[in-house]
Amino acid sequence: MVPAISLAYEAAESDIMKRQPRDPYRDNLVNRRLISMAYGQIGMIQAAAGFFVYFVIMAENGFLPLKLFGIRKMWDSKAVNDLTDSYGQEWTYRDRKTLEYTCHTAFFVSIVVVQWADIIICKTRRNSIVHQGMRNWALNFGIVFETVLAAILSYTPGMDKGLRMFPLKFVWWLPALPFSLSIFLYDETRRFYLRRNPGGWLEQETYY
Repeated sequence: MVPAISLAYEAAESDIMKRQPRDPYRDNLVNRRLISMAYGQIGMIQAAAGFFVYFVIMAENGFLPLKLFGIRKMWDSKAVNDLTDSYGQEWTYRDRKTLEYTCHTAFFVSIVVVQWADIIICKTRRNSIVHQGMRNWALNFGIVFETVLAAILSYTPGMDKGLRMFPLKFVWWLPALPFSLSIFLYDETRRFYLRRNPGGWLEQETYY
């Protein structure tokens, strides 16, 4: 919520006075273009980041992706305490669940990481972030705040019992970074073509 609220303090874009006023009858605040961008494009990259980190941690601990298919029943069975992974290691029920909840925590953290880029690209609709700058200190604080909150939820003792969130290795924060960068570059490129070809197909399909 803090990063979202911080957008209220964002400076206006340089071309704000050149835009036509919104038609309250035709121009909905939430339209198909916004939904397409949020869920069909940016949201897909964010989801990919979460699943990628999930599979990275599973693989690092011995469960390669193909091994995970079809083992749900045995994985969740308290009676099975010798489930073998891709390398022949045996896993007890408790150890499996600890690994599973660690992956859940990493999925959550990866979403926080990609949200860094998401909140930054929301600063402008047409101008480059390079031109807009990062002078909104409320937003900068929001990015730090959500990161610190994710760390607190992960590393505070007792969270494993209260919220089933487990401490992560530092390197498990990193696999989501390329996805965060991809979101930033993707939207910077989109806005570049919006500026180069105003009123074109890309603007009709993605400008919200």
